[in-house]
Amino acid sequence: MKKLTNITDNPFAALGLANAEERALKVDLTLIVNRIIEKKGLRQAEVCAALSIPQPRVSALQNYKLDHFSVERLLEFLTLLGQNVEIRVSPAAARKQAICVARVD
Repeated sequence: MKKLTNITDNPFAALGLANAEERALKVDLTLIVNRIIEKKGLRQAEVCAALSIPQPRVSALQNYKLDHFSVERLLEFLTLLGQNVEIRVSPAAARKQAICVARVD
């Protein structure tokens, strides 16, 4: 079993998974979508209608099974749920390079 220390802000990167930044962004966007759905008290059938997706996809969304959703689609869901989405581009700050140490027991 691997034991990780010095985990970065992105657990997907810490695990060495492909597309770690995209995965983290999708989780963040889905968290916002799910909070809005909960705040509005929408049932799955209402979410299906609002987002124009079938019930199994709503269930996947609510359970963070995100393989079938692109970042663009998640942004679209936010607009369909009445949210304004802004994308800002600015120079990146110097990134910290965290070291992930794995130990196999």
